[in-house]
Amino acid sequence: MQVSQQLAAQAVGQVLDGRNLSVVLETLFQHQRDITPQQRAASQDLTYGTLRFYARLEALLQQLLQKPLSDAFIHHLLLVSLYQLVYDRAGAHTVVNQAVLAAAKTRKTWAKGLVNAVLRNFLRQRAMLERRIADDEVAQYSYPQWWINKLRQQYPVHWQSMLEAGNQHPPMTLRVNRHHDDAASYLERLRAAGLNARALDEQAVMLESAVPVTRLPGFEAGHASVQDWGAQFAAMELDVAHGMRVLDACCAPGGKTGHVLELADVRMTAMDNDARRLLRVQQNLERLGLSASLVQGDAANPDAWWDGMPYDRILADVPCSASGIVRRHVDIKWLRREQDIAAFAEQQRLILQGLWRLLAKGGKLLYVTCSVFHEENQQQIARFLQTQPDARQMPCKHGTLQSNQGQLLPGTEHDGFFYALLQKV
Repeated sequence: MQVSQQLAAQAVGQVLDGRNLSVVLETLFQHQRDITPQQRAASQDLTYGTLRFYARLEALLQQLLQKPLSDAFIHHLLLVSLYQLVYDRAGAHTVVNQAVLAAAKTRKTWAKGLVNAVLRNFLRQRAMLERRIADDEVAQYSYPQWWINKLRQQYPVHWQSMLEAGNQHPPMTLRVNRHHDDAASYLERLRAAGLNARALDEQAVMLESAVPVTRLPGFEAGHASVQDWGAQFAAMELDVAHGMRVLDACCAPGGKTGHVLELADVRMTAMDNDARRLLRVQQNLERLGLSASLVQGDAANPDAWWDGMPYDRILADVPCSASGIVRRHVDIKWLRREQDIAAFAEQQRLILQGLWRLLAKGGKLLYVTCSVFHEENQQQIARFLQTQPDARQMPCKHGTLQSNQGQLLPGTEHDGFFYALLQKV
C-alpha cells in the first residue's frame, strides 16, 4: 500500500499543477520498473478516487492543519490517505501506518509526526469535520464553483443529478460487432466466460463490473469493443448506407470510425491532427478487421488535405470541454477553467465552418461533443444555422436525444453527449 500511496500522491500533485492525468500516470509507471500489477492498479485507483473527491478531501484537510502545509508531497499524501479513510475499504489502522511509512521515506523528520497526527485526528473528529462542510457546495459536490453555477443555471431541474453522476465510477460498456454477434448472443458468450452483463440495446452490453479486455470473448479478434453507450449513438445517428463516401473528422482513437464501418460498407476517410493518435486508430481498425483512408490534418483548414470530392456523411466529433465524461476523466474538473469554454466554442465554430463546404448537397453532418455546456452545443448549432442558409437541423432518432433536443445527460448507463444532425439543403 505504501508504494501505491506514494505514486498516487505524486500523480495527484502533478495533475493539480496542470498536467493531464493519463500522461502523468503513464510517465510515473514507466519510471517504476519494479512495480507489480497490483501496485499499479492500486495507485491508479487511489489517484482517480482522490481527484474525484478532491474538493471535499481538501476541505476536510484544511480543518486539520494548524497552518498551511508548504510541502506539496506531504499535502497530497494526506489527501490520498483521507480518500482511503473516507471512501476506501482498507482498514484505518493500516492506512495510517502505511502513510506514516511513506512520509518517512521523504527523510523529513517532521513529516511522520504530522501525518500520524492529522490522520488520527480525522478518525477521532470525522463527524464534526463533515458537519462543518455540509453547507459548502464545492466540498459537497467536489466541483469548482463556476461549474456548479453553470449547470444550475443551464439545467435547473437536473444539475444536482448531473454533478452526482460525474462522481460515480463509470460502467464498462461494450459495443458488439454486428459482423460476428448481436447483444443477445454475446451475452451468452460472456456468461460462459463467467462474466455477468446485460444488454442495453441490440449492440450495447454493460458489464456488471469492469474486467481486463483479455477476459472478453473474441476481443482480440474484433468481436467487441469497449465504448460508452452514449458514444455508440453517433454511428446510428449518422444515418449511413452502403457505398457512401464518409469523413470522420477528429477521429482518434477510432471508436466511432470502427462503429460506422461495422454498420455499413462505406468509403471511409478518418482524419485527425495528431499522427500518434492516428496510429492508434489504425491499430483499432486492424483489430476489427476493417480499413479506412487515414489522413493527418486540421478539420478547420481542409484545403491542406481534402481531395476536392464531397462527402455524403461527415462525423464531426469536435474538441470540447469534456464536461460530460468527467467520471472517466476526473482531472477535467480541476484542469478546466471557465474561460476555456469560449475558446472551445470558437474552435468548434471554425471546424463546423471548415467542414460544411466538404459536404455534398443533400448530405448530412453529425456534430458531436462530449460536453453538457450549452455554449458548445445547441447554442453553437443555433449560431451556425443563422449564418448558413443551406443548413437544416434534422430530428434525432433516439428518443432520449429527441426529448432533450440532442443533449444526452450523464447517468448510470452512459456519459453526457450532444448530437446535432445537419443536412445540406
